[in-house]
Amino acid sequence: MNLSKIVLGVAAAALITACNTDQKPQTTGTATTSAATSDSVATAPQGIVYINSDSLLNKYEYFKDARSRFQAKTEKAEKDLQSKASAFEKDVQQYQRTGGNMSMEQRASTEQKLAQRQQQLQQQSQTTGNQLANEEAEEMKKIYDRVEAYLQKLSQERGYKMVLTYSRGQSAILYGDSTLDITSEVLEGLNNEYSQEKEAAKPKEAEAKKK
Repeated sequence: MNLSKIVLGVAAAALITACNTDQKPQTTGTATTSAATSDSVATAPQGIVYINSDSLLNKYEYFKDARSRFQAKTEKAEKDLQSKASAFEKDVQQYQRTGGNMSMEQRASTEQKLAQRQQQLQQQSQTTGNQLANEEAEEMKKIYDRVEAYLQKLSQERGYKMVLTYSRGQSAILYGDSTLDITSEVLEGLNNEYSQEKEAAKPKEAEAKKK
């Protein structure tokens, strides 16, 4: 999976505002960064906090699972194309060795078939590439939607007005007070949600295998 594309997608998703700007902050602009650091209280000026998109992606279990699935699918498609390309190359080499002993009609027929196979391989390669690109875009959208939905919910709970994203070397934020960094909290919440979804799906998967 193209990590840089996903980073950009999630970075865009991270930049959100609370749905109701008139909502009264329930925590008076104060957020706890994580359960593990509950003693460290962050004061968010005007309800603004940020997350580190690099850390979010590297430690978000849903993203890691999606990346593994996509990589496996990509490798399988590449092996299939490579196998067909190798077989085609062998047939071309065979024709080059024996073509001189064929009649004109046989050579013309063989060359036509080889040309058709070459075209089919090129079309398959292009189709597979487009299909994988579409699937990657769909996975990126799922990650975008999941992160955005969680940040919207968290913003409403904590009174955040805006959640900015920080990515080293690719950010408008040159410096941010670490007490405003809610990456750990967001990661914990996202991974908890995903873990619960996986647990809930296990009985259905086990039932599907029995059929």
